[in-house]
Amino acid sequence: MSLSADIEQPDDPGARGPSKRAVEIVVSLILIGLAAAVLYDSYGRGAGWNGGPESGFFPARVGWIFLAGSLFLLVQAFREPPAIFATWSQLLMVAKVFGPLALFVVLVEPLGIYAAAAIFTAVFMPIVGGARWYTVIATSVLVPLVCFVVFEIEFLVPLPKGPLEAMFGY
Repeated sequence: MSLSADIEQPDDPGARGPSKRAVEIVVSLILIGLAAAVLYDSYGRGAGWNGGPESGFFPARVGWIFLAGSLFLLVQAFREPPAIFATWSQLLMVAKVFGPLALFVVLVEPLGIYAAAAIFTAVFMPIVGGARWYTVIATSVLVPLVCFVVFEIEFLVPLPKGPLEAMFGY
């Protein structure tokens, strides 16, 4: 996958952005915290072998492996040579994708998956793809409608619904 020529590459001498070391340290610390939470919960449930494995036995073993891997990543992060993780313009591209996606996730509960998908498509297409308005409207209406017919009517798969579907009796 190639990036467009107007975006700085991390190995460019003038590229600016967060360091790879800092990003890896933060991610490692988050993973260590998750491993600690798994271990805490596992031992709270009982992680021993009392006539057979207790309910926290296997999760505790997975937690220890997870912790060991996370500590290894942390040590490796300190051994990394200085480098740029991603340029600010590359991170802006990620944010352009993440923003509409976060909006979609928030809207699924109150509006249902189909209305949220229509809003997501209507926001996402112009921001990321630069699509024409009539393409955005057609796609925002037709894709959720086709998905509704396929999942709700044909396959009878219940997906989260909101007030719009309730208005039509679903």
